[in-house]
Amino acid sequence: MPTRHVSATLLSAYVLLAAAAAAQQPRITNARLTLQTVTTLSQTFRSLLAGQDGVAWIGYGVPVRDRDRVMCCWTNANGATYISGSLSRGDDTCCGGCRLEPASEATGAERQGSPAKAPGPVKLEGAERMVVLFRVMDRRVERIRAFSEDCELDAGGRQVRWLGNVDARESVALLDSIVAAEPERGPRVTHGALQAISMHAGPAAAAAIEQLARSHKAAAVRGDALFWLAQMAGEKVAGTITAAIENDPDTEVKRRAVFALGQLPRSEGVPLLIDLARKNKNPAVRRQAIFWLGQSKDPRAIEFFAEILK
Repeated sequence: MPTRHVSATLLSAYVLLAAAAAAQQPRITNARLTLQTVTTLSQTFRSLLAGQDGVAWIGYGVPVRDRDRVMCCWTNANGATYISGSLSRGDDTCCGGCRLEPASEATGAERQGSPAKAPGPVKLEGAERMVVLFRVMDRRVERIRAFSEDCELDAGGRQVRWLGNVDARESVALLDSIVAAEPERGPRVTHGALQAISMHAGPAAAAAIEQLARSHKAAAVRGDALFWLAQMAGEKVAGTITAAIENDPDTEVKRRAVFALGQLPRSEGVPLLIDLARKNKNPAVRRQAIFWLGQSKDPRAIEFFAEILK
């Protein structure tokens, strides 16, 4: 094959890969954006991390498990509060844009601050994909955040390295490895990673969260994993949560597991909480179960309280 033809073929392949990466870009502004395709996520990510001296963001998109969840930022009814998090569609709050960087840490024009944009039309269906972003600083992951793909993001003038063609299973494996390696890094890393894993589509996400809930060496991580496992109620996770209540050696993990039961659909969670309140030998577990039964406002809980008061 002539050299010219080979070069043209390689160029065409590069253009197609770049176009695919661009098609998966988040709605991001105020960023120095670099597009890059990957063949193996872990290898590409570690390479970028090792070469990053200052502050930057590394991100990619993957399919989301629950399109009815909104992972964005919103304001309160008076427009006074600016928060980041997730909520269910149908809440009376309105999504706006999200700042990735606090105003005090942003660069360039962002130091002047940029208010949240006025809410646009309400979408009847959520985004099919989510954005996973890693804030890296001095060759370490400093924060992990997840957003709906249609959430508008402001990078505060930072460099953003955007990776295309990322496989969801490789994403779960990368996040899982970060939780396993750095449990002491706190909520900005471990909590963010657990939330991001729980929102991934596919069976690998539930399997990873369940394994972390069962066997991670840090009690705080096991407790957080139980919470996110409860949010994945469609995956039939009650057995793992009740096993933690019975078998985990840490009382705080048991308490978090009871709270997780309270997050399950009432058809599953309320009977299990009543059973704990009746029979569990640990008084902290019984008190926690009774508390969350009271929060449920379920008729079965009212009947249970009337019974024990008699």
